[in-house]
Amino acid sequence: MTTLIGLLIVTLIILIFFQVSKASEFVGIIKGKKESEEKLNDLNAILFMAFLIIGLFGIVWSAIYYAPWYLKEPASEHGVWIRQMFQYTLVPTGIVFVITHIMLFWFCYRYRHKDDRIAVHFADSHKLELIWTLVPAVVMVVLVTIGLVNWFKIFGPVPDDALLLEATGKQFQWDLRYAGDDNKLGAKSVYDIGPENPFGMDWKDRSSKDDFKTDTLYLEINRPVQVKINSIDVLHSFYLPHFRVKMDAVPGIPTQFWFTPTKTTKEVREEYNDRKFDFELACAELCGQAHFNMRRVVKVVEKDEFDRWFKRQKSLYATLGVEEKMKDAEKASIDSEDNDSEATKTASAL
Repeated sequence: MTTLIGLLIVTLIILIFFQVSKASEFVGIIKGKKESEEKLNDLNAILFMAFLIIGLFGIVWSAIYYAPWYLKEPASEHGVWIRQMFQYTLVPTGIVFVITHIMLFWFCYRYRHKDDRIAVHFADSHKLELIWTLVPAVVMVVLVTIGLVNWFKIFGPVPDDALLLEATGKQFQWDLRYAGDDNKLGAKSVYDIGPENPFGMDWKDRSSKDDFKTDTLYLEINRPVQVKINSIDVLHSFYLPHFRVKMDAVPGIPTQFWFTPTKTTKEVREEYNDRKFDFELACAELCGQAHFNMRRVVKVVEKDEFDRWFKRQKSLYATLGVEEKMKDAEKASIDSEDNDSEATKTASAL
């Protein structure tokens, strides 16, 4: 409430300032004081130039000051391509931004109203029209071409040796399922999800029997990773900021993405000089009150360490005791059939 009242007070002060300025301008005009109008124009022109200088200084200062908080070099191969596209786009747009704003405020200063100045008017200029049409068109073609080249690289065919895993978004966590030794994810259905089958796995599918779940996203350096992404409730977004990976998890519409990690967690800790640093998997789509819980730790390790971790994992089939439960269900079914058969025989004898 205090913040709201403070904002209202500041807004009212600004409105009063502008109203007083307008009132003094109108009073000067009514009294025929041309000097007052010219002074006001000069003041506004100077204020425009001051705003330009302070604004440009503020932009440069803030970019330098907040540089340590920027994301460092991408930790994936395709992240480098995305960063390059951003830089290629930033160069022409940044140059145009600076030039146009300098001209905007300079014109407000240089060509402010004066009684002895007459504006020059010309109907058209073919040269100017040609310049401001061709230059943006050429820049646009170059940027689109670079974007298409990278698009086909990023969304190209998945390498055969890619590690396969699945990320399922739900309020409020990511469920991570790895394909086992066969590198094939077993079939599943949301209709089969329950207390004894949290992933909705189809245990009749042989590929399901070696799939396993993990709370930490483990990746192998320099090995492509294919992530199949889905959601079981609302819209989420699979986001790995340090790898420049972001893909929406849409209920009912499976999506996927593949990338190649190029830096281990250990290397980045040394690069950042931070022993506690970890890559993270976040959700970039506001999905509810506990949205902040949509976070998983990501570890990129060398091949030997990844292989050791991979072999230690127990499949969901074993963890959930599916085989024993299926045997118990089969036994219960046989007993039920035997009981029904005995009842039928007894009924026939009677």
